[in-house]
Amino acid sequence: MKRLLLSTVVLLMLFTGALPALAQPGGKIGVSIDGLPVVFDVDPVVENGRTLVPFRALAEGLNVQVTWDQKTQTIVGADGKNTITLKIGGKTAMRNSMAMPLDVPPKVLSGRTLIPLRFFSEAFACQVVWSPAENKIKILSPPRQMSVIGFYALGDRQTSSWTNLFGKPFPDTDVGNTDVVNTVALGWYSLDQEGNLLTKSTTGWQRPDDYEMVLEKAAEYGLKTQMLLHMVDGDGSLTNLLANQSAMEKAVAAIVEESKHFQGVNLDFEGLGHQDKGEGLTRVRDSFTHFVSLLSQQLKAANLPLTLTLHAPNSAYQGYDYRKLGQMADEIIIMAHDYGVKPEPVDLVTQAVKSASQLVPPEKLILAISIPSETPESLVTKLGIAKRYQLKGISLWRLGLVSGDMWTSLRSTVESRQ
Repeated sequence: MKRLLLSTVVLLMLFTGALPALAQPGGKIGVSIDGLPVVFDVDPVVENGRTLVPFRALAEGLNVQVTWDQKTQTIVGADGKNTITLKIGGKTAMRNSMAMPLDVPPKVLSGRTLIPLRFFSEAFACQVVWSPAENKIKILSPPRQMSVIGFYALGDRQTSSWTNLFGKPFPDTDVGNTDVVNTVALGWYSLDQEGNLLTKSTTGWQRPDDYEMVLEKAAEYGLKTQMLLHMVDGDGSLTNLLANQSAMEKAVAAIVEESKHFQGVNLDFEGLGHQDKGEGLTRVRDSFTHFVSLLSQQLKAANLPLTLTLHAPNSAYQGYDYRKLGQMADEIIIMAHDYGVKPEPVDLVTQAVKSASQLVPPEKLILAISIPSETPESLVTKLGIAKRYQLKGISLWRLGLVSGDMWTSLRSTVESRQ
């Protein structure tokens, strides 16, 4: 009941004024899944108040595997939970061996096989709404299991990571939003150019006095913890560190020693390759890759996973060799944000994800979401990108800034841990 109520709330937020999904003739009908447009090679058609669309584009948008049997004129779609069978001209479909009547049968038009959109979508647990003002059908895909990493950093009473995560002011706790988040990246560390591990940095990242209580409560609620190291190359200290072999070895030893208190390490080295080109850019990339290699080897020996938080492939910072880094890291967070527009532009975020997916297996990729740049509605669309490209999950910058409506959006699209 709680899940249904949350989904209904999100649908109302997304589709204010929506009516039952009975598309009306007149003008080209648009279709979106989680706010992302679905492109068809044959336009949707309306018959008896029902919309039919080419099955492959719809299935791909929902990550449903489909097969077409030319001999029997049969379409079979499966997503691991449900299997749907439809036959051209048939007014009955099969869903997991159960016969279900169709208002309109599948048909062939202009050499393309069209299927009833509402039936197919709802058969795979989607919610479908018709928006008459936009002449568009909006589909919300079902919640999916995925990793959700919450960046945890010092804030103030209004933006407390603790309160946002545990639902009560420090030091009290409750389940809060721990049913959505499964990992916390604890932004408490930095390095200097000599390789010294810092618990207080000039960029504001610092370890709180009561940090051990955070670790204790995270464990109590079943949350994994990452030791997060943040360093920016604004003053050249990061470049200097990466150019000094002994400093890098010193840093790696310090990180590995401190990481014993955590379930993993998250490396967030920002600003590399901004103005470098040619051989200079190659040197920057190679130096960072070398540092990651040193750290990765030591962490593997300690049986600890390594996460890399990297600028997106289509950002101004090109100092990151995604292909090589993806071979060493257990997961990579793509910082597909700060493009200069709010909410972050869907086309550029999608471009970043597609580029990264060509270099690193999608099951290793995490889409970073900058909460200050998004709304509850746009958050659903960003999650839709992670779903469509079958990424491992998302990260949230940061806990303390996620509003109640945003948590509702998250629960509508991410399966709860509890």
